[in-house]
Amino acid sequence: QVKVAESGGGLVQPGGSLRLSCAASGRTLDADVIAWFRQAPGKEREGVSCMTTTDGETHYADSVKDRFTISRDNAKNTVYLNMNNLKPEDTAVYYCATDGPQCTFYAPVFVTWGQGTQVTVSS
Repeated sequence: QVKVAESGGGLVQPGGSLRLSCAASGRTLDADVIAWFRQAPGKEREGVSCMTTTDGETHYADSVKDRFTISRDNAKNTVYLNMNNLKPEDTAVYYCATDGPQCTFYAPVFVTWGQGTQVTVSS
């Protein structure tokens, strides 16, 4: 079965940048849907960004538009989330998810999840 693993989280000051990676194994991502979710303490999991790997179509939550960018490196079988101008409210555990039927922010439809990577934005 396909597996995904997130990396790249850490502590950053407001206004800083981070790049998260979602590395896939078991199969390539050339015919799949990849989504980033995040969950802050005491809050529900929310969708951040999604990519349909067949055509590169992308979607973003309003809260991260113009700040976050999802991209894909086929050679490395990896999807990235570039995060710029980070804000304290971006603090959360970020998860990569795949094996969903479509590009959606409805988390329960995704079958495969990584363990998450912590992003903390604080001065």
